[in-house]
Amino acid sequence: MDQITLDGLRNSPVQAFQHLIEGRHVHASDGGQMNIISPIDGTVLTTTAKGTVADMEAAIRSSRAAFEDRRWSGQPPAARKKVMMKWAELIEANALELAVLGVRDNGTEIGMAIKAEPGSAAATIRYYAEALDKIYGEIAPTSSDVLGLIHREPIGVVGAIIPWNFPMMIGAWKLAPALAMGNCVVLKPSETASLSLMRMCELALEAGLPPGVLNAVTGEGAVVGAALGQSMDVDVLVFTGSGATGRRLMEYAARSNMKRVYLELGGKSPNIIFADAPNLTEAAKVTAAGIFRNSGQVCVAGSRLLVEASIHDDFVAEVVKATQAMRVGDPLRLDTDIGAVNSQAQLDQNLSFVETAQSEGGQIVTGGTRILEETGGYYMDPTIVTDVKKAATLSQQEVFGPVLAVTPFTTDDEAVDLANSTVYGLAGAVWTSNLSRAHNMVRRVRTGVMHVNTYGGADGTVPLGGVRQSGNGSDKSLHALEKYIDLKTAWIKL
Repeated sequence: MDQITLDGLRNSPVQAFQHLIEGRHVHASDGGQMNIISPIDGTVLTTTAKGTVADMEAAIRSSRAAFEDRRWSGQPPAARKKVMMKWAELIEANALELAVLGVRDNGTEIGMAIKAEPGSAAATIRYYAEALDKIYGEIAPTSSDVLGLIHREPIGVVGAIIPWNFPMMIGAWKLAPALAMGNCVVLKPSETASLSLMRMCELALEAGLPPGVLNAVTGEGAVVGAALGQSMDVDVLVFTGSGATGRRLMEYAARSNMKRVYLELGGKSPNIIFADAPNLTEAAKVTAAGIFRNSGQVCVAGSRLLVEASIHDDFVAEVVKATQAMRVGDPLRLDTDIGAVNSQAQLDQNLSFVETAQSEGGQIVTGGTRILEETGGYYMDPTIVTDVKKAATLSQQEVFGPVLAVTPFTTDDEAVDLANSTVYGLAGAVWTSNLSRAHNMVRRVRTGVMHVNTYGGADGTVPLGGVRQSGNGSDKSLHALEKYIDLKTAWIKL
């Protein structure tokens, strides 16, 4: 990857995207289209089909038919594995083009995008392809005149609703285990960043996935997302996004066929720094990256910095130094550390949080403004706010932007109390040289993922899932397969 290649790909024309239904590109039933705005410069990048309820219903019927005739689940595991491995290979072969397409669509800096999007997606698909022929049934410990068998079977049709921040990575977290277990999937990408994910679905068809096994419909959540959630022919819903949408999907499930709903929702993750952290300079650099990469548009971002009072001022100064050394700008420049905010609406929301923080007594020590407005793009100066109280809006509500709230603490108990003081429980971290303290923090902080002396980097071998209002179920690892299987008992009298 070099700058000349990136500059060439930056200007390549982008096709108009249509739905993928029954292995074919399909226009919206009423001809509707949506403009896709690039956050890099605010210009129209291309269009996608603006789906209707009829479009989504057609996709669901296609996937239901594909599941019922067993064109995918009925294949031997080795055959399904071969298709998925080929899919991963095609993603890797097209990695740079996919990454650049995604960056033009959602603004993630290319250095992060190439690894977190096609690189991660290919690895995830390969992981579950390797796993699918290693999932066994069980024999129950019964009396000698009975044979009790426990089968693991695909559930049916999975509806997957994917966010805009890492569409390929998060899409693969849902699609790969669902398909590996023999299910069929109807995919609904985000309105504001669907292009790389739609292209990834095209590659699945090229790899040999039978038509109808994976359908994808673009459009507004209130229309096609609602139709997916309320369908009587969808057996499982998986979703990553906001708590408000997650609640709506649970309502849809209750109103329809009581489908299972697995949610990965927001976070307000605490990053706890003790004075005995092994390397405070390194901790400051990782802290800055942990909140500001991808403009803070990361579910597990360390958006609350809790610092032991004895080192508060010095450590905040180190974080400010690390933050100001990060270059904000064109995400297709190799020397850019922080790219664009996804949309004008998201940028406006971020700035409103900063205004609210100031009105509630927070002190801005760096950032807090829109920058590079002359480019036409959506860029925000990474922002650090100190003196943020426990009950403040910036402590309690997810921004999903480059805004860090800083709060001091004096004791371990106070740190735990602050960490657990929100409705969320997605991720967190503790920095300390004390092994007992580290283990106690891992146990006491209520969160799905807890880092020790680092922030981020957990790979696909371990689960990602939230507690409390950060959701339920897990993405990643073998545990994710549990969302996509039914257990069936065979009780056989001998």
